[in-house]
Amino acid sequence: MIVKTVNYQSSNAGADLAESLRKTGFAVLVNHPVTPQRIEDIYASWAAFFADESKHDWLRDPERQDGFFPFQSENAKGALAKDLKEFYHVYPWGRVPPELEDITRRLYQDLTTLGIELLGWLDDALPDHLRQALSLPLAEMMQESQQSLLRILHYPALAEAPEPNAIRAAAHEDINLITLLLAGSKPGLEAMDTDGNWHSVPCDPGMITINNGDMLALATDGYYPSTTHRVTNPDQEANEPRFSMPMFLHPRPDVDLKPDFTADMFLQQRLREIGLK
Repeated sequence: MIVKTVNYQSSNAGADLAESLRKTGFAVLVNHPVTPQRIEDIYASWAAFFADESKHDWLRDPERQDGFFPFQSENAKGALAKDLKEFYHVYPWGRVPPELEDITRRLYQDLTTLGIELLGWLDDALPDHLRQALSLPLAEMMQESQQSLLRILHYPALAEAPEPNAIRAAAHEDINLITLLLAGSKPGLEAMDTDGNWHSVPCDPGMITINNGDMLALATDGYYPSTTHRVTNPDQEANEPRFSMPMFLHPRPDVDLKPDFTADMFLQQRLREIGLK
């Protein structure tokens, strides 16, 4: 499984991205507008939030799904054990602690802008029959969407042996169109190839990993496949906290992914499957 490294500033970036996402469901983007220093700074800022017990003042709203989700709130679809993580959900209309507001909102907007640009590249690379079958071009599905989610993830160091089958993030596919994942503070992300083998995904400082979600796979009849991935537990000698920050690009709720099957119908179904509704 060869995940292509795509140079955002290359004249061939769009074709390279589409090829890698078509063949593997993953790509790694470099030389993009979000600098490594910005990524390092925002991880440090949110690390302070997770280290403070006042984080529980920001507990999630079970209907709106914004706010803080305590350790072991979520399981992967079909998994029995809860993932070994805690996280915070940021939406454009949602709550953010005041000391994190500016740095987080700016990142949210920059990743949204970048993600819509990348979806335009994927539109351009679709075969004509698939492009014509879409209810809207992929980039236009995002127009005025308030559904995209920036998730700030903290995987604590493991103080004791986890329960059987519990890992930082069990094997799963993402729900949305595409995900932009800022390079994790530590390794651990793995993707599965078509033979069921696991492969480490690079996480050098400043990289953004791009992967397809189930909504994109559904809308394009699998042309851009949604690839299973996971976050493994650290070895005992490397048992340190890990931070990661995925931006999930979600279309407007009313967008048809298929005739009479909207993005909101898909989302509500999946939230029930992963234990968040």
